[in-house]
Amino acid sequence: MTDPTAIKTALIARAHTLGFDVVGITHPDATPEAKRRLEAFLAGGFHGDMAWLETSAARRASPRALWPDVQSVIVLGMNYGPDEDPLSVIRQKDRGAISVYAKGDDYHDLIKSRLKELARWLLANAGGEVKVFVDTAAVMEKPLAASAGLGWQGKHTNLVSRHYGSWLFLGTIFSTLPLPPDKPETDRCGSCRACLDVCPTAAFPAPYRLDARRCISYLTIEHKGPIPRQLRPAIGNRIFGCDDCLAVCPWNKFARAGREARLAARAALRAPALAELARLDDAQFRTLFAKTAIKRTGRDRFVRNVLIAIGNSGEPGLAREAARGLNDASPLVRGAAVWALSRLLPQDEFAALAAAAADDDATVREEWVAAMRERDVARVQR
Repeated sequence: MTDPTAIKTALIARAHTLGFDVVGITHPDATPEAKRRLEAFLAGGFHGDMAWLETSAARRASPRALWPDVQSVIVLGMNYGPDEDPLSVIRQKDRGAISVYAKGDDYHDLIKSRLKELARWLLANAGGEVKVFVDTAAVMEKPLAASAGLGWQGKHTNLVSRHYGSWLFLGTIFSTLPLPPDKPETDRCGSCRACLDVCPTAAFPAPYRLDARRCISYLTIEHKGPIPRQLRPAIGNRIFGCDDCLAVCPWNKFARAGREARLAARAALRAPALAELARLDDAQFRTLFAKTAIKRTGRDRFVRNVLIAIGNSGEPGLAREAARGLNDASPLVRGAAVWALSRLLPQDEFAALAAAAADDDATVREEWVAAMRERDVARVQR
C-alpha cells in the first residue's frame, strides 16, 4: 500500500481486530502546549520523588525530541471499563480498594504485545520505520491522544472519552509514514467540577493541574517512603491507586465494560480482606499479584498501604494484624504498623507498647514519638 488514506483505513481495521477500541493519528508537532505544562509541573515540584519525569523531560516534551524521524503518531486506546461501581468498595472498611486498572493482568504487557503485532503489520504492508511505546516510555500519551481525537484531558488531567468515559489504556506507534491526522477532540468538561471536588486529599490546586505529592495513586504506588502523616486518614482503604476522580465523571454514563478478558478484574482482587493482605510475605505477595501491575510496587510498599488502611478501618479487631507488622523486616512496614495501632488501640495499651518499643530504625522511632504526641494532643482536646 502506498496511498496514505488507504493505509490509515486498513490500519484502523487491523487495530480493531487486535482488540483496540479506538484509533487516532496526530502530527508529532501537534501538542506544543504539552512542553509548557510539563515544565510548569516540574517547576512546581508537583512530581514529588518521580525523578525520572525530570531526567526525561527533554525527550518527553515532544515526539520529535524522542525520535527526530517520526512523521505520524498513531494513538490507540483499549477499553478497560469496570463491570461494577469502582467506589462501592470504599464503604467496606475491612476490605482493600484496588484501582480498576490493576485488578487484571498488567496492561503494559498486553498493550505492548498488541502494538508490536500491529507495527509488524504496518511494516509489512506499508513500509517505513516504527517505534512502539506504552506508558513507561518518555511519551506524553494523553495530550497526543487528545490531539488524535480519542478524547480530551479533563480537569483531573486524565483522558475523557465521549464513548468510553474514563477507562482507556493508551499506547502509541511512531511511524515515518506521513498518515492523515485526525481532528482534536473538544474539551467538554464545561463547568463540571466533580473530579476536583471528590478528591480525598485535595490533589488539584486548580482545574487541569495535579499535585502528585497529594495524589493517592502517587502515594500508594510511586512514593517509596512513609506516606505523609497528614494525608494518611484521607487515604481510607485505598491500598493501590485511586479511582475517585475517574469514577465520578459524568461522561462515564456512556462507558461500557471492557471486552478484553485479560484485563478483567480477578475475583481475588475485587475487595480483598485487609487482614489477609497484611500477612503476605514476599513469596505470597509475588504469587497473589503475578502478572499484575501491583507486583511492580513490591511487597513492602504494598503492605505499608494495607496497614494505613487498617489504621483507617475503625476495626479494633484488626489491631492484631497491625501488631504483626511491628516485627516485620522492613522499617517501612513497621512504621505503618505503629500508626495503625495508634489509631486502633486504647490509650493505655498503645502507651505500654510505646514504652517497650526499642526499634533500631530512626524513622520507626519517630513514628512512635509522633503517634504518642498525637494521642496526647487528642486526649487534651477531649
